[in-house]
Amino acid sequence: MAIVDRLIGTLSPTAALRQAVKLSAKGDVKRAAPLFSRAARAGIAEAQHRLARCYLEGAGVPHSRPEGVRWLERSAEQGYVEAQSLLATLYLHGFARSEAAPTLFEAPNQSAQAASPDWTNGEKWARRAAEAGSADAQALLGYILTSGPEERRDLDQAKVLYKKSADAGCPQGHLGYALSLAQNVRDEATQQAVTEHLRFAADAGLATALYLFGTLSEKGVGVPVDLAVAAEMFRQSAEKGHRSGQAKWGLALLEGRGIPANPTEGESWLRRAALAGDAEAAALVGDMYARGGPLPPNYAEAAMWFRQAAESNHRAAARALGMLHLTGAGVPRDPQEAARWFRISAEAGDQSARVDLANLLLDGKGEQEDSIRTKEWFESAAASGDLVAAFNFGVCLAEGVGVERDERRAAEWLRKAADGVVNAQYWYGRMLIEGRGVEADLEAGRAWIAKAAEAGMTEAEVLLADMMLSGRGGARDHPAALVLFEKAAEKGHAGAMFAVGAMNGGGHDVPTDRVVAQRWFRAAAERGHAFAQMMLGRYLARGLAGEKDVEEGRVWSERAAAQGLQEAKVDLAALPPKPESAPERQAVGD
Repeated sequence: MAIVDRLIGTLSPTAALRQAVKLSAKGDVKRAAPLFSRAARAGIAEAQHRLARCYLEGAGVPHSRPEGVRWLERSAEQGYVEAQSLLATLYLHGFARSEAAPTLFEAPNQSAQAASPDWTNGEKWARRAAEAGSADAQALLGYILTSGPEERRDLDQAKVLYKKSADAGCPQGHLGYALSLAQNVRDEATQQAVTEHLRFAADAGLATALYLFGTLSEKGVGVPVDLAVAAEMFRQSAEKGHRSGQAKWGLALLEGRGIPANPTEGESWLRRAALAGDAEAAALVGDMYARGGPLPPNYAEAAMWFRQAAESNHRAAARALGMLHLTGAGVPRDPQEAARWFRISAEAGDQSARVDLANLLLDGKGEQEDSIRTKEWFESAAASGDLVAAFNFGVCLAEGVGVERDERRAAEWLRKAADGVVNAQYWYGRMLIEGRGVEADLEAGRAWIAKAAEAGMTEAEVLLADMMLSGRGGARDHPAALVLFEKAAEKGHAGAMFAVGAMNGGGHDVPTDRVVAQRWFRAAAERGHAFAQMMLGRYLARGLAGEKDVEEGRVWSERAAAQGLQEAKVDLAALPPKPESAPERQAVGD
């Protein structure tokens, strides 16, 4: 057979090309390559293109990108359209080629670094091939005019080229035309056209089209909502290496969206997307580690992923990283570093981060510029009618954050925000009660505090209950006060726990129950409440609830005294001396 090949090669370059094409079609590129070379050296454009492909793909000849490009240029100069189109693609990828095809002087386990796109030569060859009628080149030129440097862009011409390419059946043309139409969807017909062109490109297996069609199916845009179809599109896109598709497929597996949940595989795909640079995937992985699951949270791991996402301008991840630094979870506790990440998130538009930064400023952290910037954010949003921003701006005015303290203006903004923001109702109620920035009005203040309490705000429940105990701003109502204190106590409010204990201990218009009282005193005492520690010490030392333990009572009284309570010191002095042989006691809960 080799003798036949040599004979054909000596007789005619054209015959050598025909024989090489036949051999190549059968997969015998090793015998085809020398014949392509014979025809290429004779100046046949098609042979030059085919020989170039052999060098670029390492098929029958050693891998050599420079040699492949050299033969492509010869073929392209002769007007061979396929060579022109491929050459344009190589220029746009910085002469990139398949990872499976390293250059002649590149070790197999090394990955080549792609150079910057050569837009000039890329456009030159794409335009020649497009004008010659190549649908692939028309789509490529459309891409250059859409996504290339600003000075080369021409969206109208790009749309025309994409349309021509799509009409010729090119999948890339369908994708490009769908994206062009999507820039200005004004009616159902246009949306339907976008959907149909994306469907064609997805059916052809284009990764980006698969991802986008999955997104349409997930959201029900132009097609019915179908999470199963969306998941399948994301899977195919992911397996083709599309990082956003990997992130979506991972999330579908994680949450069971349209498919049975598989958290382990879902995390694996999310990691792939994150390592490929998908910020949303990195943030999701960070959130998984922060929340924990079958295992306890791993905040150090969460911080690593949040940082990766935050450094890619993911504002929610930046805020999450700030929270970790604020609490010292997985990273060193550093309020200044927390403020830095809150600042980054806030500047990207995260409203919660702006509030977090403002709260740090109230604690004396952050920088002076942060105070001014925070005030400006809230003031601008408040002026546009944002009630949450109006509340935050009111707090800035009340506390002097980024602006001179102005309680009168603070009260005005807090009053506006109180129509829809629970925290503003509480703050405005407090200002009315205290006469800050407005004329004191206990009755009106109590009414606003009651609104916040009805919405479940713990601090409002406690303040309203206290006002009901004393009769400030309205009638005394001890049973209702106890109910409110109990609500707040169940949510962990130490002051409310103490109040429930005190009310059950007697002297109020509710039944006395010292067993219940001691239980709540203990709950508050274990949270560091000084008066609760003193009362628990008394109950234990005197056996007021039936349980007498002088030594444990002494421990709690000592804790209260250490916090400066003179009454606790008096209680300690009244206790019998500690037995010399008695061991040191620890309070329950240590």
